[in-house]
Amino acid sequence: MASGSNLNPESDNFESRPAFYIGQHDSSRKEALTEDQYAQVLNSGFRFVTAPITNGHFFKRVVDLYWDYLNEQDRWSQQERLAVGQQPNPSLPGPVVPTLTDEDTSLFPSNYLGSLALYSSPWINLCSSNPYTSSISRQVLNLEAAYANFCGARTIIIPGPRRDDSSRGIAQYARAIREVLHVAGRANVIIHMPMYREPGLEEKAETLSSIFDSLNDADAEAKKEVDLFSAWDSWNTIRSVCNYSMRLFTAIRIPRRVPEKTLQERWFAEPLHYLTIDREVFQANRAGHPSLSKHHQDLINRYMRLRNIPWLLLSDVGPSTEELAAVLDETASEFPSLAEANQALRENRKPHMPPMNPFVQYMRYLERQQPPFTPMETPALTSFQDWLQPPLQPLADNLESATYEVFEGDPVKYDQYEKAITEAMIEWRELKKPTSTATPENPSSPELVVTVAGAGRGPLVTRALRAAETTGTPIQIWALEKNQDAYVYLLRKNKTEWGNKVTLVKTDMRGWEGPRLKGRENVVGKVDILVTELLGSFGDNELSPECLDGIQNHLARPHGISIPHSYTAHLSPISTPRLFADISSRIVGEPHGFETPWVVRLFALDYVAQKVPGHPRFQQAWEFVHPVEILRADEFAAVHGKAAKYVTGGVGSMAGASGTNEHNARHCHLTFVCPTRGVIHGLAGFFESVLYASQTGQGKEPVEISILPDQIDRKSKDMISWFPIFFPLKKPLYFPQDTELEVSMWRQTDDTKVWYEWLVEAYAWVGPDTRIKVGTSDLHSSRKVACLM
Repeated sequence: MASGSNLNPESDNFESRPAFYIGQHDSSRKEALTEDQYAQVLNSGFRFVTAPITNGHFFKRVVDLYWDYLNEQDRWSQQERLAVGQQPNPSLPGPVVPTLTDEDTSLFPSNYLGSLALYSSPWINLCSSNPYTSSISRQVLNLEAAYANFCGARTIIIPGPRRDDSSRGIAQYARAIREVLHVAGRANVIIHMPMYREPGLEEKAETLSSIFDSLNDADAEAKKEVDLFSAWDSWNTIRSVCNYSMRLFTAIRIPRRVPEKTLQERWFAEPLHYLTIDREVFQANRAGHPSLSKHHQDLINRYMRLRNIPWLLLSDVGPSTEELAAVLDETASEFPSLAEANQALRENRKPHMPPMNPFVQYMRYLERQQPPFTPMETPALTSFQDWLQPPLQPLADNLESATYEVFEGDPVKYDQYEKAITEAMIEWRELKKPTSTATPENPSSPELVVTVAGAGRGPLVTRALRAAETTGTPIQIWALEKNQDAYVYLLRKNKTEWGNKVTLVKTDMRGWEGPRLKGRENVVGKVDILVTELLGSFGDNELSPECLDGIQNHLARPHGISIPHSYTAHLSPISTPRLFADISSRIVGEPHGFETPWVVRLFALDYVAQKVPGHPRFQQAWEFVHPVEILRADEFAAVHGKAAKYVTGGVGSMAGASGTNEHNARHCHLTFVCPTRGVIHGLAGFFESVLYASQTGQGKEPVEISILPDQIDRKSKDMISWFPIFFPLKKPLYFPQDTELEVSMWRQTDDTKVWYEWLVEAYAWVGPDTRIKVGTSDLHSSRKVACLM
């Protein structure tokens, strides 16, 4: 979908706010517009127009066909047939709608047809319990879809079900839409749904059911109680039956009364193509011009932040077919009269050109009033919205310079790291800790030994040098990097920027023998401050615990400091149909797609759990703290030799492994509360980290970084170095209202690799003290795409 906006900040026409792409829909339109009429609508301010695929002649032909069929089958009326208890023979053939003719449509292939949104007939009823009505409706829809596809239509809009309380009817509808996706193989299919069934805003078009069905099942009296989620339930059934097709979208009708946030967020996560606004939703302001309430404005502004910005479709706001005909009659004369020309000049328009539609004028005003793009909505970051990336393998692979450059573009992270190093150096002096450079001859040596492990292209080295300069702390600084290409970059940077103050070592940090101090090169010393940036989106998913296990034996005890000091992993169940559809579409090329923890900037999602006492929306899974006082790997090496430290073979009780990394395995079981019904497609993972916690005991706030949605603004606002991680489910898990989702997750290891396993179970309360299981996912495992140690 086109967004209608220029997001290149270097462009001369860069727009600092999302642009509105506004279209016009006339529910009473029976014929497609002529080219001249279409031009007149565009001149009134719209960018695109809907067009019916077939016309009134086709409708009359179908109705006549239906009547002829009923008369042919039996001269008795339906009431008489029911009165005597007779049933029609089920083997009798039903009515068959013949192919379209040129009298049935005014739509033909043209150079502007690609700019039209084609609208299927609103008078069909795919949900009808009458088998003849539903069959004819399905035939009509297939004929229209096939013809629209032939004409080159890009978009086909199909009115959604009129009611949601018939599971049979919704199933029939969903099956018909799946068939349409096959019939119209090149077009996108848009299901036009209400946000919820708001009384007074129902579709009022005449249907086959209102003509032929005695029970009038499509227009039955609406329920008195409004179920906010019933329309979404119907949509969920439709797209589930259609296997989350990437060509299936929804258009939601904005109600007059904006619903609660939970429903707004539910639709925000869906694949939106249009937001439609009827004339009745607008209110007249003091000057008599159309306007929308503040709640409507906030809703539209929120939805316009999506990566694929939904288009706006204004319904029944003019110009009508009659108004267009009148304008075209005026333009039939080659030259306007002087009075007409003067009037046009006074209104700053060309003669006979319709004035700007007042509803479009108002929407353009809203467009200008939107909040401008924030630092988190740059073109680069917007392009990452809901884009799946496989997690990095930093130990197994060497990163490219461009990847390092992306990481270095986040000043917030490095500001926090510099702050942590600075506070550690200040408190080291305040607490009068000994340094690793102290000797019997110089027991009060002020030089701290600082090591940056996994230096990359050196941003943390630069920050450590700056912190030392700011605090006036003498340091000996070491930088370790296993990537030989990044090592070349570091050598150059040491000469050009760091004045050769840094000792560079090309090595995997786990195999480093330790610092050899100045003046005592034959002595292996200790590290006072160890700085790393090994954290992943889930904290430990890039093997920070395993890497730090391999180097922390060089930390001075008991005074040595690890930055970061600790990190926690957090989970929340989410609904994200876009990502589920994306993974489903690529399953052939990526057979383990549903068992891969994906790194993704989650955006179009719904956090289905609510915050309740004892059960927050985001819950901690586990924690790692450094340094670790006792390591099984060191104990194992002491018995079996240092070389055996990295060899597996089932020497201990761990099957297939020695168990030396078992202390880094984790398990959690979390309970999330979901008051409203919904569906989840996976688990969103986040992390928080304490880089440095004050050791003075004076109650100082720790230096932290966080990507938790409810904490990031407080702890590390506008930090972009990490996107969340997504643990998908192979099958969407639907749950009723008042459900508790039980999430189990394991961090597993066999001493050569690390992987995750996850399971979700849904329990519904059926009594004050009783709940039953209503659904469960498969046990997922990322072992086949594990992170290699």
